Amino acid sequence: MMPEYTIYLGADHRGFQKKEELFDLLKDCHENVKVEDLGAEEYEENDDFNDPAKAVAKAVAKDEYGFGVLLCGSGHGVCIQANRIKGARAVRVETPEDAVLGREHDWANIVCLPADELSADDMEKIVKAFCHARPNLDQRYAHRVERLDQETGEK
Repeated sequence: MMPEYTIYLGADHRGFQKKEELFDLLKDCHENVKVEDLGAEEYEENDDFNDPAKAVAKAVAKDEYGFGVLLCGSGHGVCIQANRIKGARAVRVETPEDAVLGREHDWANIVCLPADELSADDMEKIVKAFCHARPNLDQRYAHRVERLDQETGEK
């Protein structure tokens, strides 16, 4: 049986419409999956990606079984912002295969999507592939993730 988990969604103005569509596609995908929209709550032409990216990254960092999905025009900005939150491991992807690799090899817990390039249907496929993939527990991958989570003080 599939464990219960939450998918946290967030987007800026360029990802807003597709986030709304994706929410509708995911909200009833499985009885053990809860989908939470962490913003933006309404379309605002001049908003920034920072607030929804922080909200999703913080939620995922506190939720061992949660996943994050972030959208902006390119997927890059939300990914950079999310990765500044300790415990968040965000990857920008364009295909289900990319998403699976990010999950398996890098133990990613947030997938960042380019809203300008992907349809909501393509995003749904990516998110489902991401959520169903499992981290590869081989020691070499575990060691890399441990190093990612260390605070090094490097600049």
